[in-house]
Amino acid sequence: MPSSERGDRCASVQESGLCIRAQRCKVPVADRRVPPAGTAQEALQERYRLGSLLGRGGFGRVFAATRLSDGAPVAIKRVPRNRVRHWGELPDGTSAPLEIVLLAKVSTGFPGVVQLLEWLELPNCIVMVLERPERCQDLQRFIGARRFLPEEEARELFRQVLEAVRHCTSCGVLHRDIKPENILVDLDTGQAKLIDFGCGTYLQDTVYTHFAGTLSYSPPEWNDFGWYHGEAATIWSLGILLHQMVCGEHPFSRGRNLSWGQLPLPQRLSQECKDLIRWCLSVNSLDRPALEDLFCVPWMWDIPLP
Repeated sequence: MPSSERGDRCASVQESGLCIRAQRCKVPVADRRVPPAGTAQEALQERYRLGSLLGRGGFGRVFAATRLSDGAPVAIKRVPRNRVRHWGELPDGTSAPLEIVLLAKVSTGFPGVVQLLEWLELPNCIVMVLERPERCQDLQRFIGARRFLPEEEARELFRQVLEAVRHCTSCGVLHRDIKPENILVDLDTGQAKLIDFGCGTYLQDTVYTHFAGTLSYSPPEWNDFGWYHGEAATIWSLGILLHQMVCGEHPFSRGRNLSWGQLPLPQRLSQECKDLIRWCLSVNSLDRPALEDLFCVPWMWDIPLP
């Protein structure tokens, strides 16, 4: 197993030479005008006031911004064109970066997934305008400020993440980079939102033979055999996520390896929570639960074992 984070770098490498016109994703927004391609930069500046840098990753940078028409907070993600290697097609036939196509599939008003408000093509980059709660924090910082989360708090956030993953699955989308940095927590409402579909792809029943995501969240079957199934790999990353919530650290951050024996967990955790983490982190992918199984385990409903 990898023993440390290796950054947010994604490894997706499907090639396409297609160009796109400046278009808007069909999500309800205050102003539905489509700017001509030659004035996209001006239109962006006229509609938004750019703020501070929120984060950066392998595929671009994200800034806080304000929509000038109504003062609404938004996030603006800029991705250099030369880093856009996954392409797809929107329902109207427009060719677009795959991240935008996937967001268009899952941004249907479901509260647990970040909403794509619009996207624009600039000469050197693709710009995505995304919703941003007024007061929010990514789950990594949210956990870090508390050292670890009580099981009750972790349960509610974990359930929301599961519902977001189920929604994506129902839309035929595989996120492939579930980790605390990609979950946004609204500090006023407690709502969790799954963000950053830059490593995502279409869901398929057959194995994947190309990895995209964060390597320290990759499942054993990828490291050992070079393949993985979408659901089993997702469950593995969810097991790591739950461990980080209730323990405050990555389960393999100190060189721990499941091949050395059963994963040690703090005594303060309930047996139900320990069982769930270890089930998700089963070395054999066939031994892991299905996504729907996770909604039925006693810990998810705070039911103590007899």
